[in-house]
Amino acid sequence: MSLTRIILVDDHTLFRKGLAELLEQSGEIEVTAFTGNPDEVGMLLRAHRPDVLILDLNMPGTDGITLMQQLRADSFELPVLILTLSEAEDDLARALRAGANGYLLKSMEPDEVVDAILRAQRGETVVAPAMTAKLVNLYDQKGQDSTSLLDALTPREREILSHLSRGESNKAIARNLDISHDTVKLHVRHILAKLNLSSRVEAAVFAVEHRVAPGGRGEGR
Repeated sequence: MSLTRIILVDDHTLFRKGLAELLEQSGEIEVTAFTGNPDEVGMLLRAHRPDVLILDLNMPGTDGITLMQQLRADSFELPVLILTLSEAEDDLARALRAGANGYLLKSMEPDEVVDAILRAQRGETVVAPAMTAKLVNLYDQKGQDSTSLLDALTPREREILSHLSRGESNKAIARNLDISHDTVKLHVRHILAKLNLSSRVEAAVFAVEHRVAPGGRGEGR
C-alpha cells in the first residue's frame, strides 16, 4: 500500500514533531518534511512533491491562508489543509473561501486527522466535526425549496445525511450502519445529486441547518 505523503508546517516545534510521529504511526501517512519557517515551504514542495500540505493558521510573519494563496499563485496545486486552534467562524470562512481543502482543529484525535488527510487526498473537502454547525452561517441555499429536496431522499439517504452532519467519514458511516464502504459512497453521490450540492461539506451544512434526523424528515427551523 502506498503511503500518503504530506508536508507539515507549524511554528511550534514540539507540536509539529509530535504530530508527525503520531501520523506516521497510523501506517498510512508519510511525513516527508516539516518546518516552522513559511519561507521554506515552496522549496520543500519542489523537493518532496507531497500529496497533501498541512498549514498552521497563525505563524510569525504570515498566516496559513495567505501562504496557501501565495503557493497557489506559484502554481502549486495540491490539497491544502488548515490546522489550527481557532474555532472562529471568520477564520473558517476565510480558509474555505480562499480555497482550502479542509479546516482541522488541533484538538482533534490523531485518527480523525489521518482520516481527514486521506479524504483530502481523494478530493473531498473536510471540516472538523466541531466546526460543522458554524458552516450554517456560511451556506448559501441553492434557491430550491428545501422541503421538496428532503422529500426526494430515501430513509436510508436521510440517515446517512444525518451522519454526514456529524462529520463522519464514509468508513465510519459504513461501520456505524453495518453496510459496505462502497454502498455509503453510492448513497453520498445520490444525496449530493438530489440536494443539488457539490460537496460533503455542503451536505453536512444542509443537514445541520434543516435538523435532519435519522430516518425522518427535517424538523424545520
